[in-house]
Formats: sequence, C-alpha cells, structure tokens
Amino acid sequence: MAEITGVRSKSIAFTVVIVLLVLFFVANPIATIPAGHVGVKDFFGIVSPETLSPGIRIVLPFTKVVKMSVQTQVLTEQAETPSREGMIMTLDVSLLYRLDPKKAAEIYKTVGTNYRDLVVDPQLRSSIRETTASYDAKALYSVERERIANEIFILYVKMTKDRGIITDQVLLRKIGLPQTLAAAIQEKLKREQEAEQMKFVLQKEQQEAERKRIEAQGISDFQRIVSQGISQPLLEWKGIEATEKLAMSPNTKIVVIGNSKTGLPLILGGEK
Repeated sequence: MAEITGVRSKSIAFTVVIVLLVLFFVANPIATIPAGHVGVKDFFGIVSPETLSPGIRIVLPFTKVVKMSVQTQVLTEQAETPSREGMIMTLDVSLLYRLDPKKAAEIYKTVGTNYRDLVVDPQLRSSIRETTASYDAKALYSVERERIANEIFILYVKMTKDRGIITDQVLLRKIGLPQTLAAAIQEKLKREQEAEQMKFVLQKEQQEAERKRIEAQGISDFQRIVSQGISQPLLEWKGIEATEKLAMSPNTKIVVIGNSKTGLPLILGGEK
C-alpha cells in the first residue's frame, strides 16, 4: 500500500512539474530584446509606459512584448508634386529617420507598429508638396536645390517631432520633368551663364582699357614734364659734351662738318 502511495505521489509531482513547465513556456515570462530595439510591454491591452532595453528581461507571465526597432531606417519616396507655376514634377526623395525610444510605447498605443505607413510616409509626401509649391521648377535645377531639401527637412521635423519620429536627413536625389520643359530650363540656364560670362569679359576689358588709359596718361605727363625742362642751351651743351667725348676717342678721324651757324661739329669715321 505504501508503495502504491509513493508511486502516486511521484506521478502527481511529475504531472505538476510538467504543468508548470507548460505554463512557464506559455506564459513566457522571459523576453529577449535584440540590439537596436526596445520592448513594449502589453499585458492584456494595458501598455506599460516603460520600455525594455536590449538584453534578457523578466516580465509578468502572459505579458506580450512587442519589439520595435530604434535603428536608423531609410524611406524612399517618389512623389508627384506641383511647382509654383503648376508644373507636375516627379521627385525622388530619401528620408533617414528613427524611432524615439522614449516614445515607443506611446506610438505603439496610439498608432501601432505600422507607424511607417501611417505617420512617416504621409507626412513626408505632405512636406514635399508644401515646399515645392512655393518654388519654380527652374529652382530645382539650380543652387536652390539644397535649400529646398533643407526646407523639406525642417518642415518634416516640425510635423513629426511630437509623433516620436527622429529625422536625421532628407535627400533630394532625382527630379523628373517633361522633356520639353527640362530642355527649356537647361537652355535658359545656359543663356544666363553665357550672359554672366559676357558680363565678366566686358568688365575685364573695361579694367584693361582703364589700365591703358592710366598708362598713356602717365607717359603723356612724363613727356610734358621732360619737354618743359629741355631748353635750346641745354641741348647745345649736351651736344658739346657728346662731341668732346667723340673727339677723345682713339678711333676718331679728323672730319668736321658744321651744318649751321650754331650747329655742332660732327666727326665721322675712325681709325681701325
């Protein structure tokens, strides 16, 4: 009888262990949160405001742990948007964003895990349309392109900062226009560049002309000053000095010619 009782006790204990193990695995009180994620605790519809950080965590049995990524993600959007003059353009935009870990529980409770389609994407399209509607299509082919991307970024941050989305960068990658319009814009930009180049050339020529005018004025002033200091007696005196030096040369021949009453003698030839 004692043996039967012992066997029954062991059987009951074994059954209890099996039941506890089943309950343990079903209740799942251990959660593993991978790197770059946070865990949101959902206990039969009651969402805890505190999230679980990466690692192995112990939770209440039967608590559902939703893993949400807080890593940087890329959203590529191809949007058809109007310009200020009403032209429909196709813009390829890339958005770098991530989930704010502090607001992961709130996003899960109010939006759900599909926040990318419900918040991120629609707000990006809205930011693109609102920004490009204030610019001409030509601006997207000019240096204003970076400013437009920055304005989309600022507007998007404003729209999503309270929704738990952290925006890292907005990249304006590609712009599509009707071929005829794109060609017309390119031609206009080319003409504007040529006009700027011609303006530069003309300015350079004007500077060169001014330089030559100043140089000519300097030469004229020099000649005027020199001519005012030269007199006939000075010229005769310089002539005499030159004749004396010529006469003292060992190669001088005795050939003297006077060309006028006040003319200076001229000595030609010389010994070899």
